[in-house]
Amino acid sequence: MTKGLNGWIRVLVMVLALVVIVNSSLSEEYLSVRNQINLFQLSIEKVIVALMMTLVIINAEIDLSVGSMMGLSACAFGWLFQETSLSAEWAILVCLIIGMLGGALNGVFVAYAGLPSLVVTLATLIGFRGLARVLVEDRGITDFPEWFDAIGQTGLIGPVPFSLFAFLLLFAGLYVVLHKSGFGRKTFVIGTSRDVAVFAGIDTARHKMILFIGSGMVSAFAGLLYAARVGAVRGDVAFGFELDIITMVLLGGVSIFGGVGSMFGTLMAILIVLNLRNGMALLNITGHIQTGVIGVLLITSVIATRLDLGRFRLRKENAG
Repeated sequence: MTKGLNGWIRVLVMVLALVVIVNSSLSEEYLSVRNQINLFQLSIEKVIVALMMTLVIINAEIDLSVGSMMGLSACAFGWLFQETSLSAEWAILVCLIIGMLGGALNGVFVAYAGLPSLVVTLATLIGFRGLARVLVEDRGITDFPEWFDAIGQTGLIGPVPFSLFAFLLLFAGLYVVLHKSGFGRKTFVIGTSRDVAVFAGIDTARHKMILFIGSGMVSAFAGLLYAARVGAVRGDVAFGFELDIITMVLLGGVSIFGGVGSMFGTLMAILIVLNLRNGMALLNITGHIQTGVIGVLLITSVIATRLDLGRFRLRKENAG
């Protein structure tokens, strides 16, 4: 369902324009290609996960474990590379499998055991983070292969890094899946009413299982990108990232209750959050205050999109 979001998306476009204007007045370097690429690169792992989270929440579920899975993947890569005879290439493959298995664990409890995803993924948030800390303890792991660090630190084509290309490809792919495929239509139907979806013959458990496996794998991939960009891993990698990720999705108009949302709305919200953080950094506003602002955005987005959707449904009922 996207028609009810048209008004909200117009608001997001206006907010983004305002943020860009204000930031431009704060710094002459703000609109430079280098700053815009840097703006994305510093948060690229979050925005990649936010794309997959869009489908999960539209399906009326949530995955709070994504930040911890990112940390577990990064730490597992560091541990495998340093403590075993595995090459970096094989370590990457193992980490992606870990992501798939972690997502499958969430999926089994949510889709087949019928437990609330909020509770399940809160538990795995703690569990995945604990495993990451067991692997690396309190030490940092560095000295990765040069080619691996280059993935996150150098441009693939000119100044544009590999991670930005990965984001654009994933956005295009998930846009088609969500808005142009039968899988996407089923995602909306299940999110609107699981009972209706079951009556229509949709295998809702299998569908949710696929989404959680996808969420785990994308999170693991993002964790590897983080390790490559920073060139080191610790047990607290990606700690608290889920706040920004969920804020981007909900700010984009995706209903926390499921059944409503669009990839374009998420993209607009991503641009707003990244540019807002960039502007606050230009003003030397500390990270804690930035996190507080993102928290306020999260609450505001839930309330605003709920009211906007309510007005849309009321107009639809009156027209009918």
